[in-house]
Amino acid sequence: MKVDVLLGLQWGDEGKGKVVDVLTPRYDVVARFQGGPNAGHTLEFEGQKYVLRSIPSGIFQGDKVNIIGNGVVLDPALFKAEAEALEASGHNLKERLHISKKAHLILPTHRILDAAYEAAKGDAKVGTTGKGIGPTYTDKVSRNGLRVGDILHNFEQKYAEAKARHEQILEGLNYEYDLTELEKTWLEGIEYLKQFPLVDSEHEINNLLNSGKTVLCEGAQGTMLDVDFGSYPFVTSSNTICAGACTGLGVAPNKIGEVYGIFKAYCTRVGAGPFPTELFDKTGDQICTLGHEFGSVTGRKRRCGWIDLVALKYAIMVDGVTKLIMMKSDVLDSFETIKACVAYKMNGEEIDYFPYDINEGIEPVYVELPGWETDMTRMQSEDEFPEEFNAYLTFLEEQLGVPIKIVSVGPDRGQTIERYTEE
Repeated sequence: MKVDVLLGLQWGDEGKGKVVDVLTPRYDVVARFQGGPNAGHTLEFEGQKYVLRSIPSGIFQGDKVNIIGNGVVLDPALFKAEAEALEASGHNLKERLHISKKAHLILPTHRILDAAYEAAKGDAKVGTTGKGIGPTYTDKVSRNGLRVGDILHNFEQKYAEAKARHEQILEGLNYEYDLTELEKTWLEGIEYLKQFPLVDSEHEINNLLNSGKTVLCEGAQGTMLDVDFGSYPFVTSSNTICAGACTGLGVAPNKIGEVYGIFKAYCTRVGAGPFPTELFDKTGDQICTLGHEFGSVTGRKRRCGWIDLVALKYAIMVDGVTKLIMMKSDVLDSFETIKACVAYKMNGEEIDYFPYDINEGIEPVYVELPGWETDMTRMQSEDEFPEEFNAYLTFLEEQLGVPIKIVSVGPDRGQTIERYTEE
């Protein structure tokens, strides 16, 4: 058996949560492999809206095993709030949500450090969500981190030492803060964590595979936010690419099966950083409004632009994508003309590959396609697609070299159309 991997191919917010929820009936296990509670997956079904931050999106399917892998960084306070809200809506988590002992803990002082570092950068801010993700991964890499498994062994001493080290740094940054309330809710979260199965997730995943179980690995954020291959330094602190599933769950590279790559019919980005196809006009505002492009965790307005096929081809290459999933097609339903970026102009030269740095001087080269100007939200199958929309899909597949297997025409679970179903 092999694991299948589901990834965002742009700058995050592609709609991964909904797709995982649609795909989970085919899998026995859903596992999250990287990132922290800055990544919100919004799911809508049966008239209810749910935002997941750390919990895998398979949690809504009653009989699935859900695993928070070792590559995730977990804030016990935020996890408790998220889990209790789900339990209140009738989902039994404690039996079917397993947490890796090797996942690193976000401490209250990590959140303070996050704010202090951003404040110190002034105009050079990265635009973090202030959730303490970066400082937690920093501690992990410098071998100073606390892990979930540590709460079972001499935890008070380990926590006190980590906290003292952070407070020394904060003193040097001359940053004022009050830890009282943060620490109180965090320690309550630590006690709450103990009620869940804390596991060696690398053994569990491989044992499940060996027993014939099907596993879907769920990524957070998007490929263009990968710490190695994204638009550095305006990236997240983990590996969001397919290889992150190997290190974030303990899965060998030869155990990777299908790689589902998710992208929007256009492009968005949150926070600071380069964005070649960003629109600063009425069209950009219209896409933002129609697509409800506001962060599910932060509420921040997302920057909007046309689809960037240069960045998308790059993401497909580094991820090894085998099947594409296009989200939010319906947002473009009313546009007379659709644009797609097929190359960049850089220093007077046209290039069709993603360069080392896209921070400045990049001008997108567009191809224009006719819009479909049809409401697609009620469509049930690809037979109903307008001719112009089919032409857009064909153009994208020719450019990207990978089939678009699923098309989303609205936020609800039911507004999801599978293509190539005769295979």
